[in-house]
Amino acid sequence: MKKIINKKLYDTETAQEIGNGDNGLGPRDFGYFDETLYRKRTGEFFLYGYGGPSSKYAESCGQNQWSGGEKIIPLSVEAAMEWAEKYMSADAYQEVFGPVAEDDSKVVTTISITAETMNLLRRMSEQQGTSVSGIIEKLVKATKE
Repeated sequence: MKKIINKKLYDTETAQEIGNGDNGLGPRDFGYFDETLYRKRTGEFFLYGYGGPSSKYAESCGQNQWSGGEKIIPLSVEAAMEWAEKYMSADAYQEVFGPVAEDDSKVVTTISITAETMNLLRRMSEQQGTSVSGIIEKLVKATKE
């Protein structure tokens, strides 16, 4: 699905699928919904969701008539993390958002970098078998020395 929201293109065909979750109801249940978290090449997150006529994805098709529907919803990093906490395993979560400390020694922040730099960081992450956060921490600490 493709959708332009606030002059930005969101496309499930070109974005990276991060995780999937549903509300536990069967697909034939009117309240059923299914959601997939995506990350764009720019690092932005969004949800693609669809569901039945009694779900949060319902669409009006007449007076007091509803049908199933689908929607793309842009998410902040914090909202994507909240969604991932609910629907993803701890390992999958940390693979995307970096290691989680058991105390408050780590903080979550949002930065803006070019898509080219982000792609380089992702490649480095895959090659070194560490998170993007881990690579940034190593680089910052190396410049401190």
